[in-house]
Amino acid sequence: MEESKKNEAARGSWFKGLQAEFHKIKWLSKESLGKQTVAVIIVSVILGIIIAVLDLLIQNGIDLLVNL
Repeated sequence: MEESKKNEAARGSWFKGLQAEFHKIKWLSKESLGKQTVAVIIVSVILGIIIAVLDLLIQNGIDLLVNL
């Protein structure tokens, strides 16, 4: 019986601590979130293009060496 009361108290304390931590979070504004999302998408697309071009060049280089 005592153990269950201790567990409930610990659980309640944990949730209070969790709630306190959530109040400390500084959430981004919608404008900032939008700008950062666009930046991540643009950088991802650019890196994808760079990787695709490098892959194509390496593949063609290896094909050229193999077919000599």
